[in-house]
Amino acid sequence: MRCVIARFPFELTKSGVLESMKGIKPEEVIGESVIIGRRTYPVKQVGQVITRQDRRDFSAGEVLRAMTQLGFTCPGPRQTAAPTRVPSPFQQASAMLGVPGTV
Repeated sequence: MRCVIARFPFELTKSGVLESMKGIKPEEVIGESVIIGRRTYPVKQVGQVITRQDRRDFSAGEVLRAMTQLGFTCPGPRQTAAPTRVPSPFQQASAMLGVPGTV
């Protein structure tokens, strides 16, 4: 499949992308990602490997569009769980003693 990434034309195939990413360790995913084989890669890492360009030269959208057209799964950005609020020792002690003024 012919696609344009960072104003350069590329002839990409699913098997070619699989071969290019073979042996590449996935970095931590922050934001958009692509599932290649059984691994989830950050979209910018995939773009850098398959185009041999600097990550600043292309957008994540360009790579996502190409990977989607090739049939790869591109889940949305990973959501991080909101941190749970841990009460302070003072708040814990106050809760154990009860609300003042009620007997």
